[in-house]
Amino acid sequence: MRVLGVDPGLTRCGLGIVEGLPGRQLKMIAVGVVRTPVSDDPQERLLTLQTEIDQWLSDYQPDAVAVERVFAKANIKGIMGTAQASAVPMLAAARLGLPLQLHTPTEVKAAVTGSGRAEKAQVTHMVTRILKLEVAPKPADAADALALAICHIWRSGGQAKIDQAVVSSKMQQAERQAAAAPPNRLAQLHAQQRRTGSKRWPTGAGQDPRTPR
Repeated sequence: MRVLGVDPGLTRCGLGIVEGLPGRQLKMIAVGVVRTPVSDDPQERLLTLQTEIDQWLSDYQPDAVAVERVFAKANIKGIMGTAQASAVPMLAAARLGLPLQLHTPTEVKAAVTGSGRAEKAQVTHMVTRILKLEVAPKPADAADALALAICHIWRSGGQAKIDQAVVSSKMQQAERQAAAAPPNRLAQLHAQQRRTGSKRWPTGAGQDPRTPR
């Protein structure tokens, strides 16, 4: 599985590609940060971000996209830019028909460090260890993007096990219900005929063409 992690931001947007499977060594394919000038109009900045993300999707062909879920903070102006930026990878994934998942910062921190309250430095440190990088990814936006991709791979593996367990449970339940279900009407008539030795079907029953009256 190859995942594009996106840490959305209008001034700096972290992008990271991670490849691997749950329970196995993960590999960093690419990491970077898209920067847009504050002096540009919002629509121009979003267009720059869209162009870069589309290029990453074309170059690296990920199987899924993971984006950090945006929460309202005290800085309303800042959160608006982040919300606008987060829509860009979401639309890009939709256009290509790629699976998309939003992960909260707490989920990402917990998956990577084991604590949902970890500091950014801890996240960067663990990302470096998990991916066995020689140099820690910088700035923090880049590390966060890789952490998102790692989180998605690990959580999707856990979800797959849950889905498999649910399907197995439903199949077992259906088998138990089928085993406990009463025989159908035709089987009941055959059984009654065998017991009585009668050549005729009980009143109101359909005639079996193989059995003479």
